[in-house]
Amino acid sequence: MKHGWTYKPLGEVITVKSGYTPNASELSNEGDIPYFKVAEMNLPRNEKYLYDTPQFVITPKSTFPKGSIVFPKNGAAIGTNKKRILVTPSVVDLNTAVAIPNSEIESNFLYYIFQKIDFRLITRRGTVPTLDLKELKNITIPVPSKDEQISICSLLDKMNRVIEAKKEQLKELDNLAQANFYDMFGDPVTNEKGWETKQLGDTGEIVAGSTPSTTDATNWDGNINWVTPAELNNQLFYGSTQRKLTDKGASGLTLMPTGTVLLSSRAPIGKLAITTEPMCCNQGFKNIVCGNKLNNIFLYYYLRLTMDIVKALGVGATFKEVSKKAISAYPIILPPLPLQQAFAEKVEAIERQKELINQSLREVQTLFDSRMDYWFSEEDDDFGKLDKLD
Repeated sequence: MKHGWTYKPLGEVITVKSGYTPNASELSNEGDIPYFKVAEMNLPRNEKYLYDTPQFVITPKSTFPKGSIVFPKNGAAIGTNKKRILVTPSVVDLNTAVAIPNSEIESNFLYYIFQKIDFRLITRRGTVPTLDLKELKNITIPVPSKDEQISICSLLDKMNRVIEAKKEQLKELDNLAQANFYDMFGDPVTNEKGWETKQLGDTGEIVAGSTPSTTDATNWDGNINWVTPAELNNQLFYGSTQRKLTDKGASGLTLMPTGTVLLSSRAPIGKLAITTEPMCCNQGFKNIVCGNKLNNIFLYYYLRLTMDIVKALGVGATFKEVSKKAISAYPIILPPLPLQQAFAEKVEAIERQKELINQSLREVQTLFDSRMDYWFSEEDDDFGKLDKLD
């Protein structure tokens, strides 16, 4: 416990109320009292504060005050651990609840407290999961002075702004790589620059994945990389994998060479990466080993920018899958190889910038997490790092 801080059950500093659903006749697409459902927590501007909604309440029977913390209380959405702050008096639907802070606690400080609460640990299981509000209110929380709360939130907000700024830089660099592609090669769908076209199977080898026995322990804990679609997050390059095959486990499987373009062809369709180490993969992939007229970074972006067409090739009743035949027949433009390589060099330069930003982002995120632990859970006297945010 921090010296001089008071610790209280959460229920002593908040009032918890359930939302309600207005009648359809009370709703409008404009007005002064916004109406929020769980779905609105997913809108782009609503990551922390609830700003945007398509519906408003004309004559609400009651509203929840500005500064209340909104969160799901029914259904699978509880597990997403979303918490948001109302910026104006609002109505929220019956699948949500609000925590209204009293005079002892700042709304922003309460928001950060809620960020440390894992709703999955206080959920009653059943046909419809329900958040245990009684257990929520029994959680012990720190309640420092209002001045300390404001100071703590100021530092946390500052770190969050740095984190968001770095994420925005990464998005801009991603957009730059795509802009370079369009500038150099035109629209890949319409082939507006009239490049030569071929079927993908004519420009390299299409290799399907396969899976060893997952129940035989001697197939695992080896040194051979093993990848599944779940591990990919559309990063450009992918290297060492979470799981490794033994020589026995990899026997009979195709080892993809470094530089292979991984393409997930089912569950889900469309994840991409370029291997930086040799690896094997499961049946969820149809991979491309480029020939001497096709640059793998060019191919990665070509597939990424035409992915809607690739996904439309998926067939099947239980789950959609793109066949090896369909990938082999997939049309691709073929600009001169030196032009593809020039594009790849630009992308590699962008990736180096992204890695520097990612490294800095990881450092700030680690610092943010340590501050959250210090103030809301673990003991830690190292305040010096806060000065590095200038």
